[in-house]
Amino acid sequence: MTDRPMTVLALASYFKGERFLEQAHRRGARVYLFTQARLLGEPWPRHALAEVLAQPDQSTLEHTVHTVAYLWRTRGFDRIVALDDYDVETAAALREHFRVPGMGDSTARHFRDKLAMRVTARDAGIPVPEFARVFSDDELQDFVARVPPPWMLKPRSEASAAGIVKVESGAQLWKELEGRGDRRSYFLVEQYLPGTVYHVDSIVRDGQVLLAEVHRCGTPPFDIAHGGGVYTSRTLERGSPADLELRAVNARVLTQLGMRSGVTHVEFLRSDADGRLVMLETSARVGGAHTAEMVEASTGLNLWEQWADLELDGSAYRLPPHRADHAGLLITLARQEHPDTSGFADPEVVYRARERFHAGLVLRSPSLSRLEELMDLYAERLAREFQAVLPAAGRPSH
Repeated sequence: MTDRPMTVLALASYFKGERFLEQAHRRGARVYLFTQARLLGEPWPRHALAEVLAQPDQSTLEHTVHTVAYLWRTRGFDRIVALDDYDVETAAALREHFRVPGMGDSTARHFRDKLAMRVTARDAGIPVPEFARVFSDDELQDFVARVPPPWMLKPRSEASAAGIVKVESGAQLWKELEGRGDRRSYFLVEQYLPGTVYHVDSIVRDGQVLLAEVHRCGTPPFDIAHGGGVYTSRTLERGSPADLELRAVNARVLTQLGMRSGVTHVEFLRSDADGRLVMLETSARVGGAHTAEMVEASTGLNLWEQWADLELDGSAYRLPPHRADHAGLLITLARQEHPDTSGFADPEVVYRARERFHAGLVLRSPSLSRLEELMDLYAERLAREFQAVLPAAGRPSH
């Protein structure tokens, strides 16, 4: 063994995770960024990076393995980290190939493959929407006969609401599946459930949930992605029955799906029809759309930085002292390239989104009622002053 610093290979197929990279560097790690050629011009924190490495866009997994193997000859990596949802399976395959600690292929499927996560959750007794694999025509016929439409046809390994189609009839379902040809098996179909969407953002060490922040969305993310509007999310009342239930179910989901250490973002839905709470999605990453800034506002902890500490410290990681305020997030596509949100001047505003053609704010208050009052007011103003609606296409903006 040598006294060389720990080396971290961070995979990024989107521009994100700067706080992770900077924190790992501050902690003394030697950090290598492995990204896509199209992202080389992004403002990565190069002062924190030993090297910025890139491969051609849309490279195959085999190409990635060969590239990392070549890099390994003169560098060597102690940890491999996926900064984006689309990198989770790649990172797992690399860990398996090079025998690096961390989540492997089978567990990674539970946090990327919508079919794998549903089957595993259902088999463990965790409620999920009614769903069907699309491999067998007989199984599909049974689903169509048993579960009334509408349904959701979902790609198994996309992120957020990307690629999801709402299906209104059996005829439309068969047409959609036929149009996917040999790609059909990469999808699943599930019951559409109107309801309230929640997400729980966690830090997990050695299978124990150390931090879980519970949030309630306004308009469901699918409706925002496909119909436009202002996306909102806010801290759920701490200690309320719903908060306690979601914390308990979240911990159960993470245990059953095999999460040992890392950060997670899990989405749930409370059905309008019967009040049932079901799991929608899981992911082994920091939540997108400025969820990290919302969690930082309410707790004082940045999930990217805590994740870096967890990767470097392992079982020795300890959750720092933190606040228990309330925070809210509002964001919308904007008509303006650089929208001016300075008119939102209440002292509760702690963060303003900087992405082009987006208007977004994060609010913080020790008072949940004050936060909710401002959220309602600001959502109406953002829609009136900035909101633009574009057709959903391809992958979501991260």
